Amino acid sequence: MILYFSATGNTEYIAGKIAEYIGDDTLNLLERIKTGDCSEIHSDRPFVICSPIHVCEMPIFFADYIKRVKLTGSPDVYFVFTSGGYAGIASSIARRIVRRKGMNYMGRAEFTMPRNYPVSRHYPLLGEEENRRRVEESLKRIPEIAAHIKNNEKLQARYVTLFEKIITYPFTPLWAKFKHTAKPFYATDKCIGCGKCERLCPVNSITMVDGRPKWADKCAHCMSCLGNCPAGAIGYGDVVEPGERYRFEKKLLTEKTL
Repeated sequence: MILYFSATGNTEYIAGKIAEYIGDDTLNLLERIKTGDCSEIHSDRPFVICSPIHVCEMPIFFADYIKRVKLTGSPDVYFVFTSGGYAGIASSIARRIVRRKGMNYMGRAEFTMPRNYPVSRHYPLLGEEENRRRVEESLKRIPEIAAHIKNNEKLQARYVTLFEKIITYPFTPLWAKFKHTAKPFYATDKCIGCGKCERLCPVNSITMVDGRPKWADKCAHCMSCLGNCPAGAIGYGDVVEPGERYRFEKKLLTEKTL
């Protein structure tokens, strides 16, 4: 069983391609996360947990959910991460979560995918050609990784150094507390009041008021609202203009890689 959360489509696409190769089912965890549903998920085949990377690790809300959800059947758990280039201490955290659940950590795979975080001036969105290159390079690696999973073989885990742990473990919660604010988000008159942003927010930060989204202060900075707005009506302070966003689309790919 392949379990995943995906904000703007990168992780969903990779999860789906792995599922095709190994002949397994996928389960989008969004609704379970939104409602706090930690009821049993059963799989006779190994669990493959697919997650984006936020600030050098899995999103805090996602890691917390994986800690709490009841996984039964196969004791084996693989992790797959998608990031803009660096997965940080994600594999170390994944290993710790799995061992505390009394299950077998089978390693991880990391895929460098297009960036989706325009609110950072340091990591701007990439052009279409670079996005295509990243996706196609990732797709080349999927058959080998999928074969290891299908054969129940361990994936090699990147060694996370002590320095990385010392720097990142205390840094990430502080960054999330002080930098992950929803206050600068806004919607323009282009908003059509569809409520898609509210439905897709994993931390239930968005409510529709008089047909417009209103953000609470808490935010995961997953960029789901901004990336998926069908009208391109959402902006972020003076950093992101409405319509400046990333969402995975198959038109990125050439016919041979679809």
